[in-house]
Amino acid sequence: MVWSVEQVEAVAPSPAAITGAQPLATPGRWFDVGADDRVIWGSFQGSGAEPYDTAVDHVGVGYLCTCPSRMLPCKHALALLLMWSRDLVPIGVPAVKVEVWIQRRHARAVQEASAWELGDGAGVNAEAAERSVDDEATTEEEPAPLPPSVGERDTARNERVERMFAGLTELDRWLDDRMRTGLADPALARYATWDDLAARLVDAQVGGLANRIRRLAGLVGASATWHDDVLAELGLLHLLSQAGRRLGSLPGPLADAVATTVGWQVRRADVLGGVPDTDRWVVAGRSDQRENRIEVRRHWLRGTASGRWALVLSFAAYQQSLNTSLEVGTAVHADLHRYPGPALRALVGKRHLDESAAIFPGDPVSGPPSGRPPAQSVADAADEIGGMLVAEPWLDRVPTSVTAAVVRRGDAWFVGDDTGALPILPTAATRGVGDRRNPRAANDPLTMLLALSGGGLVDMTLEWTPHGVIPLAVHLDQRSIDIGPRADISFVGAA
Repeated sequence: MVWSVEQVEAVAPSPAAITGAQPLATPGRWFDVGADDRVIWGSFQGSGAEPYDTAVDHVGVGYLCTCPSRMLPCKHALALLLMWSRDLVPIGVPAVKVEVWIQRRHARAVQEASAWELGDGAGVNAEAAERSVDDEATTEEEPAPLPPSVGERDTARNERVERMFAGLTELDRWLDDRMRTGLADPALARYATWDDLAARLVDAQVGGLANRIRRLAGLVGASATWHDDVLAELGLLHLLSQAGRRLGSLPGPLADAVATTVGWQVRRADVLGGVPDTDRWVVAGRSDQRENRIEVRRHWLRGTASGRWALVLSFAAYQQSLNTSLEVGTAVHADLHRYPGPALRALVGKRHLDESAAIFPGDPVSGPPSGRPPAQSVADAADEIGGMLVAEPWLDRVPTSVTAAVVRRGDAWFVGDDTGALPILPTAATRGVGDRRNPRAANDPLTMLLALSGGGLVDMTLEWTPHGVIPLAVHLDQRSIDIGPRADISFVGAA
């Protein structure tokens, strides 16, 4: 089966690697490209005189490239996978050296399986199998270099852990310097101060924290309370840097949550191989956000039986499309596969369309079953948000649904009831979260919320952030209205 773009992103060693591979995923820059049911291959003409010969075993998941990069997979292998995922690679017959590489990989897999089952005596059989493969390869060309062995892969993994540990140590030293110089240091007002650190963290494969660092740069001077906001974020970075260097002593679920937050990649196939969380999932809200030239779409789902929240993410680079299969106000009976730890993020697995039509109201011909999440008081919503933050204090976006009205105190806007109030994010209350240059993106959630509620109590889904809530949807008696921030369609294309 052809991989999806999300699967390609899952095997990338860092978000920066995907960014670097995107410009190379163009058929015009490749020749001798092809694919079969086991391997993808092609030659990339770079700046050097000799092209880079690249091959990817998409079944056994292995990579081969003659470029000098130490990254595995390199940007050429990722670009080849991206073209394949977009149906830009034709079916063909691999060159002899590619066949030799695949045969050797198969022989090594046989060796490892035999060694596991039979012990040391299996090594002789495996060596004979590999010799027979070499004898069958009749070519005058020098075979392509072999991919890393199991021991070498373990070494590469250990090296990555060491780089991450070194990156976290450097981050802690940088935080100490910030505390010594104070938040009045003029260097904090320069974007390069934050961007240089983020780039070093990406090199250390701590990309998750690099994104937080870049977002921090936008907080400096943004409000009258920016010192408090920056100090709180620096405290969370210190917490994560300390926890990331102590993964071995943390409880399993917490260690998984810290590792994925710091930037450890989890393969999509591993997530889908876990035990599913099957329920009737109501699509309660949707929110789009631009991060590092990538549009990120968040769909917040809530299980009608379990009451648990889940986050489904989709990503789009320039002229790519975001996920439109989950419509706010609908419900789907499906398997969700959650990422390790207490994380909210999940992948949608099997959709039980027939069962959904039989058990839940709705005609699959005219459309999916409708649904709305259960709403609660503001006080109960605050308790729910607090419970999720206790499990993962570094979460910067948490969903909740409330029955509340829109109120104003001075220049600030809130959603509240007789149990309390939650402040609306100032940008959401003044000009919309989207890009104002794009009329469809520059929606104003506050104006829409006021118009739909008529100043009274109404069910709504909110996205909590440390600086205020963002209205995502209003749930009326007959339907739900999606008012969440929209992506710039001129960037991602009409999705």
